[in-house]
Amino acid sequence: MAMPPTIRPCRPEEAPAMLAIINAAAEAYRGAIPADCWHEPYMSADELRAEIAAGVAFVATDVDGVMAGLMGIQPVRNVDLIRHAYVSPAHQGKGIGGAMMKNLRERTRRPILIGTWAAATWAIHFYEGHGFALVPEASKALLLKTYWKIPERQIETSVVLAAPHLDADGAVRLVAAASSLPGPPSARAGA
Repeated sequence: MAMPPTIRPCRPEEAPAMLAIINAAAEAYRGAIPADCWHEPYMSADELRAEIAAGVAFVATDVDGVMAGLMGIQPVRNVDLIRHAYVSPAHQGKGIGGAMMKNLRERTRRPILIGTWAAATWAIHFYEGHGFALVPEASKALLLKTYWKIPERQIETSVVLAAPHLDADGAVRLVAAASSLPGPPSARAGA
């Protein structure tokens, strides 16, 4: 009899399993991420350590006792960022990503932002299906420069989704409120 999936915090010793899922699932982004932004591996052990040190708290979903997906949440100033949402290719399409998204959304009352690649339409549709809305193109760079630390090329080729929805005025108000709060931007944006 199969055990029901469980969502739990990731443990430090699980870094190899986390990287295996991230790098296997990130293959879907090959071709959607501009060639000059793609790198091998998609995430290295050092990058994962840096993300955790920057405050990304990862949860995992276990299926039959094996990690099948992971997703992180990172508080940055006055928002929470959903970071690095990946499900192993063998477990995709089974509700694991949605369950993790629901779990993380229930853990915060702050606005949530997600940055992803503009050409990753499947990721955008996933987030929209879970209550997020694209922010206006005119507000995207402002949000990415305020809450992430990423290269200009990545800003050009990314989108931001928000819950609750942010119009242009709302994005300006959110950033204005953030300017008085401490906290460095995150290290890297991505799904």
